Amino acid sequence: MPNPSDNPTLAALINLLDEPDETAFTLIREQILIQGQDAIAPLERCMENTFNTIVLERVQDIVRQLHLENNIAELSNWLNTGSSDLLRGFILVTKTQNPSLDEKELIISLEQLKMDIWIELRDDQTALESVKVMNHILFEIHHFATNITDKPSPRNNFIDILLESKKGSALSLGMLFIILAQKLGLPVYGVDLPHHFILAWLTSSGIESPGESDVLFYINPFSNGAVFTRRDIDLFISQMKLKPEKSYFAPCSNPDIIRRLIGNLISLYNQSGNHEKAEDLKTLLNVFK
Repeated sequence: MPNPSDNPTLAALINLLDEPDETAFTLIREQILIQGQDAIAPLERCMENTFNTIVLERVQDIVRQLHLENNIAELSNWLNTGSSDLLRGFILVTKTQNPSLDEKELIISLEQLKMDIWIELRDDQTALESVKVMNHILFEIHHFATNITDKPSPRNNFIDILLESKKGSALSLGMLFIILAQKLGLPVYGVDLPHHFILAWLTSSGIESPGESDVLFYINPFSNGAVFTRRDIDLFISQMKLKPEKSYFAPCSNPDIIRRLIGNLISLYNQSGNHEKAEDLKTLLNVFK
């Protein structure tokens, strides 16, 4: 139950969560939500100490709503401040599943990966040689791979699980590749190709609004970083019976990548029957409109 040191108003509201009248409870719930993020810790202590199933269900619902509101606020801030840091966007989506994510530990793991790659890079290497170094470290030394043994799962799309298990979706692996490459000053960006997220190596860094003409070659994160050309994309589009679009060949923005990640999660949660989680993510997706 609430700690004596908690906000007395909040503590009193939490003590009323067993209110049998639904109309009265709705008012109590609204007042708790007004307390914002400060209400989460006292509510979590309530969850740990209550044996009342009604109270437990109500607390879980309120905490879920508070986390969702925080996710919306943080993602909106990321978009409004330029969204230049793809890692931050990836972390924010991961926090929809793991609100207590240890960001410092995660960043340390990424820095270690970056250093492993940096040690093998040389200034006189070509773009293809640099890609080979990244592929060697990620896919041969650290054994990152797409998770093809399990049926598609939301778990394959969160950065903490990716770093721990070394298994992920083509999208999450591609995002990891982009994050590490850009930390090392390598011009790698995502391409929002339907059904298959790929990467583009640009002719140079710092290009504003890069297009297809700025792409040196493409990289397939699903196939351990295999390098391919526009002709291969043309063949894929033909096989998928898609109408060619400029966006299938040009680098996309970080918001485009995060929007795709959230969209994939919505589909996967619906497939698994977790419609509540899917609806929460649909609400989060509205931030991009």
